[in-house]
Amino acid sequence: MGRGLHGLQAAGMAGAGLRVAARLWLPCRGHGRPRAASSSPSCPGCGPPGPGSHCPGAPRSAPTPAPASGADLSAYLWARYQDMRRLVHDLLPPEVCSLLNPAAIYANNEISLHDVEVYGFDYDYTLAQYADSLHPAIFSAARDILIEHYKYPEGIRKYDYNPSFAIRGLHYDIQKSLLMKIDAFHYVQLGTAYRGLQPVPDEEVIDLYGGTQHIPLYQMSGFYGKGPSIKQFMDIFSLPEMALLSCVVDHFLGHGLEFDQAHLYKDVTDAIRDVHVKGLMYQWIEQDMEKYILRGDETFAVLSRLVDHGKQLFLITNSPFSFVDKGMRHMVGPDWRQLFDVVIVQADKPSFFTDPRKPFRKLDEKGSLQWDRITRLEKGKIYRQGNLFDFLRLTEWRGPRVLYFGDHLYSDLADLMLRHGWRTGAIIPELEREIRIINTEQYMHSLTWQQALTGLLERMQTYQDAESRQVLAAWMKERQELRCITKALFNAQFGSIFRTFHNPTYFSRRLVRFSDLYMASLSCLLNYRVDFTFYPRRTPLQHEAPLWMDQLCTGCMKTPFLSDMAHIR
Repeated sequence: MGRGLHGLQAAGMAGAGLRVAARLWLPCRGHGRPRAASSSPSCPGCGPPGPGSHCPGAPRSAPTPAPASGADLSAYLWARYQDMRRLVHDLLPPEVCSLLNPAAIYANNEISLHDVEVYGFDYDYTLAQYADSLHPAIFSAARDILIEHYKYPEGIRKYDYNPSFAIRGLHYDIQKSLLMKIDAFHYVQLGTAYRGLQPVPDEEVIDLYGGTQHIPLYQMSGFYGKGPSIKQFMDIFSLPEMALLSCVVDHFLGHGLEFDQAHLYKDVTDAIRDVHVKGLMYQWIEQDMEKYILRGDETFAVLSRLVDHGKQLFLITNSPFSFVDKGMRHMVGPDWRQLFDVVIVQADKPSFFTDPRKPFRKLDEKGSLQWDRITRLEKGKIYRQGNLFDFLRLTEWRGPRVLYFGDHLYSDLADLMLRHGWRTGAIIPELEREIRIINTEQYMHSLTWQQALTGLLERMQTYQDAESRQVLAAWMKERQELRCITKALFNAQFGSIFRTFHNPTYFSRRLVRFSDLYMASLSCLLNYRVDFTFYPRRTPLQHEAPLWMDQLCTGCMKTPFLSDMAHIR
């Protein structure tokens, strides 16, 4: 289950047409070059055969000539368009849908589990998966704290949590009160900027950033997602925070109330923090674990299987011992600590990984702090705080034989991969839903046609007479409509957490940089042998992509203006 799919990255599914192209093109006999599987004398959708150009799927003796100009040229462009539509419709195989397995593990880097001797885990959203019903409770509690303790307007109480508003990985510009989605190249995806609950027009966004969509590096979030004026919301607990922030801004703007953006942002952030610090969230979960904790039996199965195969396990979490103990007893049983060689609570990540000054302290069976000096980390005991440098010295667990799983790319994984050479696994619960959407017929057909249409636009832009420009403008409009359709399949406001229209998101960039593996839940490990090797698929760079659907079927492997550049040489 799930085997053979782990190298396909959900962040790279814009190239889904490549699978189709592989079915359409076969080696040309005696030449080792592509030829069309169709018996058509020319490749549907190819542009005019300029000097030296040749469609790999068409005989050299039968190029398709283009009219010189006027209405005939417009008809020619639309004929190419219709040819491409038929090609995509007829040759997109039914099995292309449901191609990805939501329970698969996806690899950014080659890793063999045979070489992994030690497995480490975060607790929240890693060992313990929480139901979405937790988010409305966090939102409502923080909203009430704002009203009752921070004296915010009573009118804010009318807002309820909207689970479909925000997605993880968004950025918030504090001084501009803008919640927005940014791609891997620091560009705001137009149509995804919101002030409060209202979209901000593209023209206003561009004007706010000095006539560009680009956010300069010095303004962007730093290594841990916190820049001087822009913050990135990276963990799953930030979903109710983004929703509350947007609702409060919406109320102030809607009632014409003046406010300081920095004060409002800090108050909302502090209210959300109070829900955690005061233990409210812990109380809710402890009171109804059946409601809030998911896949507990699968967590037990993963841990037991690893121990049975001689692996060593450890837990490093920021949560307090009493909360972790109750949750682990629920999922694993009263002897859960016997599965772990080391258990560390209230670790204060990410400073746990970078600050060597904080010593470990032992907790007794009741969770009370002990005062003795820690010279070794014992199995079955509970330790608080500490630091990774002492951890490495006491355990000698170093380098790629250690694999650590967490849900927060910055707090859990970044330092371990970049500074200490551990292997890392990211738990991305949203991945399951996004893959199910990718597997739908609507998504696959929409995306494949969008890619093909993009190829047509690139090839046919050589025609610049008035009639042709009208045709190209119509295609551009349709392409934008297709982009909006595919975006809305994931989230009406912000789209997929992994992609902007065509680029990876900033979140995806960090996911690839800080994790060797990523998966929807820890239970995905049950689908693989404990000595399984994950091989990331070689996804083509732009200059390595001769088999993209749009390039094969429109002749875009050829430089459109090659003849015009001859004089340069």
